[in-house]
Amino acid sequence: MPSSPSPDGTQTTRGTPRPRGRLAGTSLRDADFRRILLIKPSALGDVIHALPVLDRLRARFPEATIDWFITPENAELVRHHPALSNVVMFDRKVLANFGRSVSATLGMFRLLWSLRRRRYDLVIDLHGQLRSALFCFATRSKTRIGFNRTREGAWLVYTHRVDMPTMEAHAVDRYLWISELLGLEPAAPSFTIRVPPQATARVDALLKAAGADARPLAVIVPGTVWETKHWSAEGFAGVARELLARGMQLVLAGAPQDRPRCRAVAAAAPGVYDLCGKTNLPELASLIDRSAVCVTNDSGSMHLAVAMDRPVVSVFGPTNPVRTGPYGRPEAVVQAGVECAPCYFKKLTQCPHDHRCMHEVTPALVLARIDSLLATARAA
Repeated sequence: MPSSPSPDGTQTTRGTPRPRGRLAGTSLRDADFRRILLIKPSALGDVIHALPVLDRLRARFPEATIDWFITPENAELVRHHPALSNVVMFDRKVLANFGRSVSATLGMFRLLWSLRRRRYDLVIDLHGQLRSALFCFATRSKTRIGFNRTREGAWLVYTHRVDMPTMEAHAVDRYLWISELLGLEPAAPSFTIRVPPQATARVDALLKAAGADARPLAVIVPGTVWETKHWSAEGFAGVARELLARGMQLVLAGAPQDRPRCRAVAAAAPGVYDLCGKTNLPELASLIDRSAVCVTNDSGSMHLAVAMDRPVVSVFGPTNPVRTGPYGRPEAVVQAGVECAPCYFKKLTQCPHDHRCMHEVTPALVLARIDSLLATARAA
C-alpha cells in the first residue's frame, strides 16, 4: 500500500491513531495492544531476520497500528509489507552529528518528540544496544520489551526482559523468543518482501541495457561489511567463468562501496554484467528474485536471497552459520573447516592464520555446491 509522510516524519502506509491499549489482568499474553513500535533499524540481514516477528505481531493484533523504527535505506525494503502500518525513520548518518550540527540536533529532538507523541503502548527493541534502548525509553511506553543479553546496559530500560539462554541459535529463532511473553501464535517464519512495480521496471531496464536475454541468470554479490568475511575476487571470478562456460548469464551486484571488488571480478571474468552500485534494496531483491542461483559471502544479500526463496550458496569463514547463516538452509553454506573458526575477527590484521578460512575455499567447492542445489531445484 503506498505510503505518505506525516508531519513528524513518519511514513504512513496503514492504520490510524487509536486509543492506547489496556492490559487485561497482569499477563501480556492477554493484553490488547493498539499502538506497537518495533525497533530494528539495521543491518540488512538483521532487518530480514525480524520480519517473522512482524508477521506474528500482526496475527496477534490484527487491528493494531504497527510501526517499525528503521533507517531510510532499509525502510525501502519493508515499507510495502502487508503487516506494517508505518515506518519511523532513523537517519543515523544525519543524526550522528547531534550536538555538532543545528539541523541534526533539531532533527533528533523532533524524532524524540514524535516517538513520545505517538503514545505507543507496546515497544519491542530487537536491536539491544544503548542507542536503541534510549529511543525505546523515549517513547515513555508502559510496556517496553527487550532481551536480557544486551550490550551497553540496554536491558535497564525494559519493563519486561526475555531470557536468552544461549547464543547458539539462529537470530530468527532468538527474535521469536518474545512470542511466549506476548502470546504470539507459533507459525513457520515468514519473510515477506513486496517488491514495488517501479523496482521491477528498473531492473528490467538495467538487464536490457546490459544485453541480458532469456538464459538462466546467476547473481554474484562479492561484497560484505567485515573485511574478514570477504572471499577472494579470484574465487568469485573462477565460479563466474565456469558458469559462463555452461551457458548461464552472470550479474554482479552490490552496494556502491563494493564497486572495486566487482570491477576486479569483472576484469577476471569477461562477459559478466556489472550492475554493482546501480540498484537500491528493492531493486536488488527484484534482481535476486530472477536468479537461478545467487553466490555471496556471509552478507545481507545472502539473507535477501533466502527471503526471496532463491537458491543461494554462501562462503563462510570467521562467523558461525548456526547464528547468522542462511535460515533453514545449512546446505547453502561452504566452509573450509579450519579449527580456528569461528573467530569473529572483523579485520585481517587480527587474524594470525593468514585468513585460512577463506583461502582454503576453492571455486571447485562452491561450484559443487551450486550443482547440488540446482539438481535439487530441478527435481522439486
